[in-house]
Amino acid sequence: MQVQLSHPSRTVDVKGPKKVKDLLKELNLVVEAHLVIRGDELVTEDEMLYDKDHVEIRPVISGG
Repeated sequence: MQVQLSHPSRTVDVKGPKKVKDLLKELNLVVEAHLVIRGDELVTEDEMLYDKDHVEIRPVISGG
């Protein structure tokens, strides 16, 4: 699958299928600190991602 990361901006190819949480762990990213978007849909950590998927990973930003 093609994975677009935003900080720093880069694209990586990852072999699927795998769960979102396993993808984040493989990329050394904290599950609770990132959002994973497939197409226009936010996906949860237990959803499966496949080779044909294009996903974007964004860090969670909060403020007051």
